[in-house]
Amino acid sequence: MASPSLSRLAFRFVLLIGIVNLFADLTYEGARSINGPFLGSLGASATIVGFVAGFGELAGYGVRSIFGYFADKTRRYWLFVFAGYAMNMLAVPALALAGNWPLAATLMILERTGRAIRKPATEAMISHAGKSIGQGWVFGLNEALDQTGATMGPLIASLVLYVHGNYHHAFAVFLISALLCLGTLAVARFFHPDSGEVEKKFSGTLRAGRFSKPYWFYMIAGALIAAGFADFSLVAFHFQKTGIVSQNVIPIFYAVAMATGAVTSFLFGWLLDKAGSGILLPAFFLSALSVPCLFAGGFAVALAGMLLWGLGMGAQDSMLKAVLAGVTPPERRGAAFGLFDTGFGLAWFAGSAAMGLLYDQSITALIAFSVVLQLLALPFFVLARKA
Repeated sequence: MASPSLSRLAFRFVLLIGIVNLFADLTYEGARSINGPFLGSLGASATIVGFVAGFGELAGYGVRSIFGYFADKTRRYWLFVFAGYAMNMLAVPALALAGNWPLAATLMILERTGRAIRKPATEAMISHAGKSIGQGWVFGLNEALDQTGATMGPLIASLVLYVHGNYHHAFAVFLISALLCLGTLAVARFFHPDSGEVEKKFSGTLRAGRFSKPYWFYMIAGALIAAGFADFSLVAFHFQKTGIVSQNVIPIFYAVAMATGAVTSFLFGWLLDKAGSGILLPAFFLSALSVPCLFAGGFAVALAGMLLWGLGMGAQDSMLKAVLAGVTPPERRGAAFGLFDTGFGLAWFAGSAAMGLLYDQSITALIAFSVVLQLLALPFFVLARKA
């Protein structure tokens, strides 16, 4: 059992990183709530929006295996964290200067790439803190703070759109939260210069060997969920095109989803520690029902779909990494999280691009594609638990 002093140290570290992520999510999730309509206003089609969203996630996930490996190998976690957050944050207010969709798309992809650089190192440090106070709990707490920021960001975007009616003003406002994020990160680095004792716990040698069978089952399940999960850029594009939800209300819908994710991520993390991985099945079954509501219903049904969509986001971010930490040796977690995210991102890119194409052809086919893929993930959770 961990000593009280070690538990306090771990809690303080997770709390500080959680506050960093609160400001980070406020910034980029606020931007993501209007990215789809913004691209549409610059002349992009549904296919382009789907492609940009998918390619952005590919950039945000696809290279994480590389950065995760080198973070573990060098143990210079803070270097990757600072470099990633700087790119992740500063690309958002730069969108205020974009006057055409190719430039806007490039900045959106850079924002996702910055997240790829810092994410494996950050999650590895959080997972080590979870050793003393619970993996589900630390990832759940971090995600709850994460989603709190993600709730505030779209509301701020909606307010700016209401007052100014201009997307460029909304992106410019997020410079404030971007700087608060980087400032809080500097405070975390000051109080935890050796990453919450991570470097002291483990040697600099990256142990070779294969990942376990449960790890690969979780990898397949995660890829299926990613491929079938609708990116909000396409959802927002659909709302704008059909007029189901007005321009000013779209960010509020996103905020509702993020608030749902904040509550459910903390709940799911706690349940994972208490009840085990069986909680994954009902969580992702409910998540699979979001797309029919979002693309085939009116205002009220679409709102219900956003609640289910937010639940799915909370489940992904609070539970998948927690179960991976349980089947991966501590000194390989950066590489394990990075490799998992690479598979997740490749699947997200392929799925988002496919759904963008399907949207232009048949919404019914899009819905079937999404639901079937997500439900196919459930048996692999069962196999992972048995293994």
